[in-house]
Amino acid sequence: MSIAQPTDAAAASGPAGGSTAGSTTGRRPRPGSGQPVSNNPGRHGRRHYGIHIFLTVLAIMWLIPLVWTIFTALRPKADTDKYGYFSFGGSFNFDNFSQAWTQGGFAQYAWNSALITIPSVILVLFFASMMAFAVSRVSWKFNVTLLIMFTAGNLLPPQVLAAPLFEMFKLLPLPYSVSDSGSLLNTYISVIAVDTAFQIGFVTFVLSNYMKALSPELTEAALVDGAGIWRQYWDIILPLCRPALAAMGTLEVIFVYNDFFWPLLFLQSGDRLPLTTAVNNLQGQFLSNYNLIAAGAMITAIPALVIYLALQRHFVAGLTLGSSKG
Repeated sequence: MSIAQPTDAAAASGPAGGSTAGSTTGRRPRPGSGQPVSNNPGRHGRRHYGIHIFLTVLAIMWLIPLVWTIFTALRPKADTDKYGYFSFGGSFNFDNFSQAWTQGGFAQYAWNSALITIPSVILVLFFASMMAFAVSRVSWKFNVTLLIMFTAGNLLPPQVLAAPLFEMFKLLPLPYSVSDSGSLLNTYISVIAVDTAFQIGFVTFVLSNYMKALSPELTEAALVDGAGIWRQYWDIILPLCRPALAAMGTLEVIFVYNDFFWPLLFLQSGDRLPLTTAVNNLQGQFLSNYNLIAAGAMITAIPALVIYLALQRHFVAGLTLGSSKG
């Protein structure tokens, strides 16, 4: 009786599953199979690990001054003098905050900041959105030229124009019913005008890039339906720019609110200065209470922090929308 010999195909296949396991050991996994394609899968993990360490160190470096200011503001000056600034002895309370608010007159200064910041931000967003629409959605001869001019204006240091602007505002007459100085000096109008002029270029550049990402068929369809330029801007393009407007509005509130130079230059009456200058009222003639000054500094930072936290979702959306468009 003869024994059947295995065929060449059967011999080549070997035992069941044996050739399959052996053949896949040297092959590269297919994309989408769930297995890492890279020959060194730990390389990407180490790279992300280093980035996380770097960002954590930077975050700690940024938070240390803030935490130290809050820590100093919560301690009475007597405990600081007794135990030292680099100590944890003594009590913690909010007496410095209430004293700074009363002694520095922060209520009046906060109102002054609102009178400067709110109109400035509204004017910046309004004029910048109009200019961005003109240079991005309308085809005409000087749209690129104007965009370059507005962008180049941000390269000029504002302090260079301090002396010319001061002289111009001093020589520009106004009725005493509008200005008690008889000129633009010592009025909120001067600070609002300068803040608007210096911020409008940056916002125009950002909004124009955002408007360019919108589909051109929107304005073409509106033009076919008989919509004019103003209606295309106000009813079609501007509502679609709400995320970008919210992001720019958040930045502009912080920029204008934190501005210290222009109000100090143009406003000569102490009762008209913004909140950022109120900390100077906490300085003593012969001795400075740094705990009180730290509390005043934290009070001035609260409005900007509240605005950012309230508009954080719109701010992030405005910065990330359109980033994946080619």
